[in-house]
Amino acid sequence: MRRARLLAGAVAAALLAASCAVNASFPAPSRVESAAAPQPYLAPEVLAFLANEVPPPVTDGSPEAAADLRESLRWTALEDSDRWRLAQTHAEVRPHLAVQHFDCPLNTRLADAPPPALLRVLGRALQDASVASNAAKSVGFRPRPIAGDPDRRACIRVDDDLRASASHPSGHATVGALWGRIMAEVAPDEAEALTRIGEEIGVSRAVCGLHYPSDVAAGQALGAALFEALRETPDYQADLVAARLEVAQARTSGHLNPGCAAERSALGQRPS
Repeated sequence: MRRARLLAGAVAAALLAASCAVNASFPAPSRVESAAAPQPYLAPEVLAFLANEVPPPVTDGSPEAAADLRESLRWTALEDSDRWRLAQTHAEVRPHLAVQHFDCPLNTRLADAPPPALLRVLGRALQDASVASNAAKSVGFRPRPIAGDPDRRACIRVDDDLRASASHPSGHATVGALWGRIMAEVAPDEAEALTRIGEEIGVSRAVCGLHYPSDVAAGQALGAALFEALRETPDYQADLVAARLEVAQARTSGHLNPGCAAERSALGQRPS
């Protein structure tokens, strides 16, 4: 209850400040941002507040860290499986391509003609997730699984910068959880399935050996908190109305994603 009151106060104050401030400063762009990245929905004060709410990573050598490692190693059983290949697909978070992650519950193929209002919603939300998760990573550095174990495979090609970057919280899990909830508002009749896809984008990072399960859980919680904040902003509400119309139209196009059967099979795979 106290946290909800604090968040509500932070959102209200930030919206008021945003109406007076033109040049807002943000943390450094993430790896998934471009030079012409859209503006976040949320003001810096709100993003900083939510980032500060993220708990620090588990302590190295603690029982929690040992349990996290055991759970992380369980996912290696799915290397080269259908779930592994789906995790490779989920690594794509550029909105004009990432819309395909939500095709199957909607029985359409959004990437054929990406709806502009939907891209605007996902693009701005991506910036919120990126800024907040990057800020939260500064709370305490935790190496990624592929950095702690040189023999651990990643499902995607990684460079030295990515391998050396912080694991907690997962930025992909943050944006996945946020996008899934947004898509559930865009198409409420498939809310449960769309929300699940967003969560699975985070799970894919554990499958890939890029984050520990607790890093994914922290990112998902941050994404959920970001959603509760940004859905109160007028810009988001205006974009949501337009995105709903676009997606409803796309669902009548008759275009289907041919990978949906494989996706359903992959989502059913879990380590034993």
